[in-house]
Amino acid sequence: MEYFLQQLINGLTLGSIYGLIAIGYTMVYGIIGMINFAHGDIFMIGAFISLAVFLILTSILGFAFLPVVLLIVLIIAMLFTAAWGWSVERIAYRPLRGSFRLAPLITAIGMSIVLQNFVQITQGARVKPLPPQVQGGITLIPPSEITGGISVQLSYMQILIIVTTVVLMAGFTLLITRSPLGRAQRACEQDRKMAALLGVDVDRTISLAFVMGAALAAVAGCMFLLLYGVIDFYIGFLAGIKAFTAAVLGGIGSLPGAMLGGLLIGLIEVFWSAYFTVEYKDVAAFSILAIVLIFLPSGLLGKPEVEKV
Repeated sequence: MEYFLQQLINGLTLGSIYGLIAIGYTMVYGIIGMINFAHGDIFMIGAFISLAVFLILTSILGFAFLPVVLLIVLIIAMLFTAAWGWSVERIAYRPLRGSFRLAPLITAIGMSIVLQNFVQITQGARVKPLPPQVQGGITLIPPSEITGGISVQLSYMQILIIVTTVVLMAGFTLLITRSPLGRAQRACEQDRKMAALLGVDVDRTISLAFVMGAALAAVAGCMFLLLYGVIDFYIGFLAGIKAFTAAVLGGIGSLPGAMLGGLLIGLIEVFWSAYFTVEYKDVAAFSILAIVLIFLPSGLLGKPEVEKV
């Protein structure tokens, strides 16, 4: 039981990171019906920016108070990564918005390759390590003879990731449901032409969707860096595919569905690694996706798409 609880905590932590990335996929798809396959590499860029800013603050400028350092790192990473997201949308996607549906998909894959190679050339192909910064935690169940020497630990880093995810999810839900920007995004999701006729700035709304998705990916990249302590130029590919799987699993176009899908993918991956074999954890996650889509094509919380005639 203790081993199960420990893996449950680990799965929720990993799933929170996947969920933050998946929200970016579902926001873009919900408005313009396009899968931004470069979003995983935006997550990777957020991790590299976080590492660079952290090293500048601690090694060059001599900042030592960790909470302030992490806050500054998070803010700067979100700003720079949001600018990357805006640039990608403005340069690569907006000119092809009225083209045939395959063109933006090809462009998205091309942008993913461009971003990967840009980081590989500028930062090198070797992994970039970062020593553990947030250490310690809470022992929920101490080791004993009854538990077979197994303890259940909740680290401060895991608490930080889960709390940050919950706060951001609540904030974005309020933003989408209560703010003028959220109403504009929902109007564009229903009918972009009618929204434009009613005075909604469609280009600005779509750009802000890319910006907000990129900012969330930056948070996920920063948390990934602090949790695992090692990154490279290729981490965005697999994380992006899993986050896309999470978005589809939860119901692409639904923010709660994206987070639910992320948590499920994280739990499946961790439990499969713990109880079966780590080599096939990705196969297990994608197999669950295939099974769900066979019986629930719109995902767990998605709504069936109604074709306009």
